Amino acid sequence: MFDPEVGKDVEVFHPVHDTNTGISNTKLAMWLFLGSECLLFGGLITTYLVYKYPLAGQGPGPEEVFDIPFTSASSFVLLMSSLTMVLAVSAIERGDHHRLRAWLVATALLGSAFVAGQVYEFTAFYNEGLGFTTSRFSSAFYGLTGFHGVHVTVGIIMLVSMLLLSLRGKLPEHKAESVEIVGLYWHFVDLVWILIFAVVYLIP
Repeated sequence: MFDPEVGKDVEVFHPVHDTNTGISNTKLAMWLFLGSECLLFGGLITTYLVYKYPLAGQGPGPEEVFDIPFTSASSFVLLMSSLTMVLAVSAIERGDHHRLRAWLVATALLGSAFVAGQVYEFTAFYNEGLGFTTSRFSSAFYGLTGFHGVHVTVGIIMLVSMLLLSLRGKLPEHKAESVEIVGLYWHFVDLVWILIFAVVYLIP
């Protein structure tokens, strides 16, 4: 709007109106989406538990192909990305855009390292004779872990989008909620992996 005191148009920031839930509609939508994702991953995990062991002659089983130390290291990398995501949200709330960008890059790189480790693991499993259609176990395993990998990849795209907006000056402090919402999604992906890692790799 035009301000006669300064003689030019100035940008006016309108406060976010309160809602009946106490949170913004955008954040509420993200929570509802994550709730539906819980149901989806619950179904995938249940399917894996039902088909955990292949029938005789249907290829290798989990104890023959899993590399627990490698997957544990990969899981640690992903969990560390939750810490960098928290630091990114904290940075934009303080108006520290330099650190915001640094932590967004760190989170995206850690997520990319996890996805790269998952691709390496899938390739190793395939070379050992465990393809997607080898057995009911392999189909359930690749379906569950691969679907999670897709979610991590989507999260990386969201992080890069936030980084580009920040570099263009389109992510000021009053839009910190956008980074917070991306953080909610990222933390959800990490928490789901903790559950998957425990169910698939650790529980005999």
